[in-house]
Amino acid sequence: MNIEIKEPLEKITGKLEEWLNALIEMLPNMAVAILIMIGFVLLGKFVKRIVHKALLKTDSNKAIRDLLCSISYYIVLGLGLFFILDILNLKQAVLSLLAGVGVVGLALGFAFQDIAANLISGIILAVRNPFHVGDIIEVKDVMGTVSRTNLRATIITTFQGQEVFIPNKDVLQSNIINYSTLGNRRIDLAVGVSYGDNLEKVEELVLETIHSLEGVIRKDDVIFDYVEFGSSSINFNIRFWITYPDQPGFLSMRNKAIKKIKQAFDENDITIPFPIRTLDFGIKGGQKLSEMQIKSANENE
Repeated sequence: MNIEIKEPLEKITGKLEEWLNALIEMLPNMAVAILIMIGFVLLGKFVKRIVHKALLKTDSNKAIRDLLCSISYYIVLGLGLFFILDILNLKQAVLSLLAGVGVVGLALGFAFQDIAANLISGIILAVRNPFHVGDIIEVKDVMGTVSRTNLRATIITTFQGQEVFIPNKDVLQSNIINYSTLGNRRIDLAVGVSYGDNLEKVEELVLETIHSLEGVIRKDDVIFDYVEFGSSSINFNIRFWITYPDQPGFLSMRNKAIKKIKQAFDENDITIPFPIRTLDFGIKGGQKLSEMQIKSANENE
């Protein structure tokens, strides 16, 4: 009985001694590993501060800034972990960890494909910075003001007062029209005048009217061009620039320009024609209007 107890105790004692000796032998490496880990923690914080300062100049989205700063910090810590495992002669653990990261990453990629796509797209948008909060943009036939952004979507408040959430990946893959970047916008008006009016006089009058409008900028770039002989009018386009987005605004300036052109035409006896239809009751199978009137009169008698 004593022999049966003694042998297991000797095995346990021997194993503990082996572990103790291994621990003593690894103490220098562990000390170096601790120093390296402290160094990588400090390095991670330093990199995080650098990234934060860089993003302050390029991105106004606090959520994106915090995310990128955290990612940079943990990347540095991850590199430090691999160094420490190698110093502690745990190469097999390094390989297993790398394999595990790959498998987990692959599984998460399939499971959260849309979430990952929106997250990465949000990061790319933050770096490229095609628009800011408060800009007027148009994406996927949605036009409005960028109210806020997050890691999943860009939120646009339309001019009708609704909030539209557009996934970041759709924003990144679509054409983005930013009306606020250049600070101006062109208004295009299509107008028609009658065939009996003097075209030179019309052009001079329209240009004078547009140049006199308060809010029109780049007056040397105003474009007037006749485009076609219409069915009842000679049509032309007038194109001029305004500050945008700003008061009085696109709709207000377009409204003002239309009223001023109409007023100028009225004061100078210039006609804006409209289509006229002539009804012919004398075609084959039809009835003349005069006969219809006579018949109606006879019935009334």
